[in-house]
Amino acid sequence: MTLAAVLKGATEYLSARGVDTARVDAELLLARALGLSRIELYTQHDRPLTEAERAAARELVQRRGRREPLAYVLGDWDFRRLTLKTDARALVPRPETEIVVERCLALLDGVAAPRIADVGTGSGAIALALKQERPDARVVAPEALALARENADAHGLEVELVEGDLLAGVRGPFQLVVSNPPYVDAGELETLEPELGWEPRAALVDTGQTGRLARGARDVLDGWLVLEVHERRAGSAAEDLSTLGYDGVSIKLDLAGRERVVEARWAPTTAASNEP
Repeated sequence: MTLAAVLKGATEYLSARGVDTARVDAELLLARALGLSRIELYTQHDRPLTEAERAAARELVQRRGRREPLAYVLGDWDFRRLTLKTDARALVPRPETEIVVERCLALLDGVAAPRIADVGTGSGAIALALKQERPDARVVAPEALALARENADAHGLEVELVEGDLLAGVRGPFQLVVSNPPYVDAGELETLEPELGWEPRAALVDTGQTGRLARGARDVLDGWLVLEVHERRAGSAAEDLSTLGYDGVSIKLDLAGRERVVEARWAPTTAASNEP
């Protein structure tokens, strides 16, 4: 069986199982299984595959057919300038979170050697991207997973990883606190794509973490709080921050035009009189 035939069969298999990006996923999976680039899949399209090659490709395609996230099947995922190890210990880094990093960099423009806290870092995507693109920053990542350490070591990036609940045990002041906290309601899970069932529930379901973080950040922050939020709840998140005494509250859109990022400023010397 030729490479072209295997690619065609993999695409049809994934499409039949509801994968919207079946062709692209099949290309990426076969390229990984065979150690080829996507271009080489076509320059070698008439090459017969060995049974060992077909078995390697079949294993990856079948995993994706069970709707395991593509990033978990591949074992790594690109995020801004980084390629991060990915597995079921943490959420898959998503394009909308790259917008969060962009906003953080914009808010820190002109701030020398900023101190940054990335709360609930998971794979380390936000913390490591900020450290890579702002080498002068001191980045602390509370609630860090071992996966974040593995990615930090792989890229030679120095961040301080701290185990704990939200900002517990972390001392400020920070010029920026950023987080992609859980923001899915438990009742929404059944309506979402099957891939989310593979990701850690604790990193998906909001049990009040966003509110606790917004309140707690005031104790360590002298600058900006940046949150990734549910597209339908950005307005309420912004209102909550205003009620808590933050100023400069605004909502930013992701690349799809959805209200995805809420940012607000906390300055202890001027906000103390407004604090509830």
